[in-house]
Amino acid sequence: MGAKKVVVGMSGGVDSSVAAWLLKQQGYEVIGVTMQIWQEEADQIVEENGGCCGLSAVEDARRVAARIGIPYYVMNFRDVFKDKVIDNFISEYEKGRTPNPCIVCNRYVKWEALLEKALALGADYIATGHYAKVIRLENGRYVIGKAAFDRKDQTYALYNLNQHQLAHTLMPVGDYEKDEVRRIASEIGLSVAGKPDSQDICFVPDGNYQAFMENYTGRCLPEGNYVDKNGNILGRHRGIGAYTIGQRKGLNLSMGHPVFVTAIDPERNEVVIGENEDLFNRALFASHLNLMSVASMDEPMRLTGKIRYAHKAAACTARQLSDGRLYVCFDEPQRAITPGQAVVLYDGDIVVGGGIIERTAPDNL
Repeated sequence: MGAKKVVVGMSGGVDSSVAAWLLKQQGYEVIGVTMQIWQEEADQIVEENGGCCGLSAVEDARRVAARIGIPYYVMNFRDVFKDKVIDNFISEYEKGRTPNPCIVCNRYVKWEALLEKALALGADYIATGHYAKVIRLENGRYVIGKAAFDRKDQTYALYNLNQHQLAHTLMPVGDYEKDEVRRIASEIGLSVAGKPDSQDICFVPDGNYQAFMENYTGRCLPEGNYVDKNGNILGRHRGIGAYTIGQRKGLNLSMGHPVFVTAIDPERNEVVIGENEDLFNRALFASHLNLMSVASMDEPMRLTGKIRYAHKAAACTARQLSDGRLYVCFDEPQRAITPGQAVVLYDGDIVVGGGIIERTAPDNL
């Protein structure tokens, strides 16, 4: 029987490059693939920030594949990326929510679409350069586990992978620290050894989400009122797509002291302004639940939860409600629980599951 075949998603960065090399060293038959998901050929601004999906990314990945001696292909996933990631991103912002497009991309593009192509090619696995681990528990279920070095842990953005996807996934750099990965790349002569990490969202490299949405859709989100929690008008906002919960900068309000976005009301086209203390809540409802370590959460579980990528996981109790939603109550109030972001639940170092935050909730449910 021949070696197991693995398709490695190669972004042109150092992590996926070393992942491909490690798998070849482990005896796998490795095929490198770069997913063209966003840019047209004339758009190369992203690469200046170490981006993952443009022309220089393809050339970097092609050079790496040649260096380590594996076949390499470029596959076009632009249609599925537009359908699942871009359109969802715009729709969520228009609803006054703050999406995480990387989570959506991981589930539906980097895994669902790529895995389907890989299995059709006769591959056994797909692999990426994520700092995380795929673990099979004693109960037979697959989970994502935290990377060996927490500073680069990427489990938050991977909570939405399903059991079929996890069963066919390898993450070989999860046992390494970033400095070790760069050292390996340098020692084996990879030109990407010192390439900077990608920053921000690949299709909005300048971080101006509202300008992107207006350029992409050809329509402007209407201006509306800033209001306080009692409905008093404080000024005019430039369209709800420009704001997120907890935002302080860019409000252009002269209140005499720092104020923050505490809520967004898309039906009234209002942005609610308040004090820092107004941002703290203990509980939330989440939908679109994906479970990894368990098949159900009907009984309350003591876990830790993260409400955004950079959030420090905090102690909480979580359970699934009869309507399928997730209810999470933190021991201590958390700042800026934001609709559209994910809440990801952990049992120690493994991902139990997570969902998309709908809104804050009573803390005595």
